[in-house]
Amino acid sequence: MAPSPPRSPHDRFAFDRTFRRPRALRREPRPVSRPKAAAPARPTDATIVRGRVVEAFGRHYTVEFPDGSRRQCYPRGKRGAAAVGDVVDIAIEGKAEGAINTIVPRRNLLYRSDDFRTKQFAANVDQLLIVVATEPDFADDLVGRALVGAWSANISPCVILNKVDKVTRLPAARQRLARIAALGVPVIELSAHDIDATRATLAPRLAGVTTLLLGQSGMGKSTLLNALIPEAAAPTQEHSIALGAGRHTTTSTRLYHLPDALAPGGDLIDSPGFQAFGLQHLTPEDIVNGFPEFKPFTEQCRFYNCTHRHEPGCGVLDALKRGEISEYRHALYMRVLAENESAVRY
Repeated sequence: MAPSPPRSPHDRFAFDRTFRRPRALRREPRPVSRPKAAAPARPTDATIVRGRVVEAFGRHYTVEFPDGSRRQCYPRGKRGAAAVGDVVDIAIEGKAEGAINTIVPRRNLLYRSDDFRTKQFAANVDQLLIVVATEPDFADDLVGRALVGAWSANISPCVILNKVDKVTRLPAARQRLARIAALGVPVIELSAHDIDATRATLAPRLAGVTTLLLGQSGMGKSTLLNALIPEAAAPTQEHSIALGAGRHTTTSTRLYHLPDALAPGGDLIDSPGFQAFGLQHLTPEDIVNGFPEFKPFTEQCRFYNCTHRHEPGCGVLDALKRGEISEYRHALYMRVLAENESAVRY
């Protein structure tokens, strides 16, 4: 018998002399399969419910649903913060909690911003009630800035002059608010301690709309809220006579449903008092929109990109010289514009 030819290492059917089985047919041991960890459950359409944010405290929110039930909710990850008044889609979790999946596009959002922080007041607002008082003294600059913020967000403003029963400073307060009334802003005088008169005065303005209550500390905002919604039981505190200032008694932003007997379909949002109102989030165009009395004269400007500060042929500056625009209002416009230009943009 002729000797076998030498095996080639590339011959895949070479025989193994020990087991007499083609190497290509050898069975390798199968790896031990381990059960995979179950993937986290993803919310399905059945678990997503649309609701409205009715209270905000930090990153904790209370969301109300169409059936009147409420859940404590939180935003997923680092998504943008919701505001009271926002309509949101909630992923149901547990018996009383939920996660905010989506914020439905807003009609508007009123907030303030400066070099250090941004503070949201409320979203989807129809009307802004700015509460001032005969005492303690209110800041004209803050009232003016609140008006700019409201107009730039297409929110109708109204000023409430509270504590008119304290008559010593009433004439001075009226004189200061006269230039705001000249802009077409309603100025309503009342004493929040006179509950019946307060309700009768404000009820027609509150029915069927969402109203944000805003004001410096000590202006009687919580007393006004209690007059309109007794069950709110908002804590109140007299202002410090020595310091001429109030103290914050509201710590979170909350939406209340007004009684149908008073203002059917109306909602009132109460927010903490403030001592500053930065507007650094506004664009130059937004700022001009916050001064609606400029509009008839901006169309007369020689340059399309006129800033209404120093340009020749500026219709706004010409109106200012003629006394058709308030020097106080134009000075506020200049301050807001300068602050925004000097702000660091990230």
